[in-house]
Amino acid sequence: MLSIPLFDGQGKPAGTVEIDPSLLGGRVRPKLLKQAVVMYQANARQATSATRSRGMVIGSTRKLFRQKGTGNARMGARRTNIRRGGGVAFAKGNQNYRQDLNKKMRQLARNNAILAKIEGNDVAVVDGVSFDAPSTKRFASLLRAVGGDRGCLFTMGSADDTVYRSGRNIPKTEVRPLGEVNAYDILRRRKLVMTKPAFDALVNDPVRLRAPSEA
Repeated sequence: MLSIPLFDGQGKPAGTVEIDPSLLGGRVRPKLLKQAVVMYQANARQATSATRSRGMVIGSTRKLFRQKGTGNARMGARRTNIRRGGGVAFAKGNQNYRQDLNKKMRQLARNNAILAKIEGNDVAVVDGVSFDAPSTKRFASLLRAVGGDRGCLFTMGSADDTVYRSGRNIPKTEVRPLGEVNAYDILRRRKLVMTKPAFDALVNDPVRLRAPSEA
């Protein structure tokens, strides 16, 4: 069993919680994590850069002058890539950088990312997180208390607009329901902070992460 520090709603230590590593894949698989990170980064590329090929340049396809006898360098049409204003020899355009992982691999990569964070002592569980009104100051104070002020992913059991609005303006901080995060979201931040309902959802159903209401 792996132990994770538990804090109350004010960020004070309140003991520990435990989780069986077998629920998260048993061991960390670096190659799978790399494959997942590369996939998510590749799929985020817009791939909108493009250059004009010879076929996109306006102009005649007639050879400008005969091959020999003029004293000039050998030239083709006006649209050739060796003339100024012509097309590009190996034009870029319509690139497809998308990659894919099947559902089970994505789920295992996400759980392995959580396991890697736990083994690195970079996970904290907070019990009793509730905001009557959005308060960035209070949210930032909580992150400092649990060690997440240098960048963290704050995960909830279910969407909470008040908590989200409290943390959305804090640099290097993301606030999301646990069921919406992936391996890249977890690995790109220094700390993973989970509410107690999110942690319970992870323990009860590490595959689907269907979380109960935090109310």
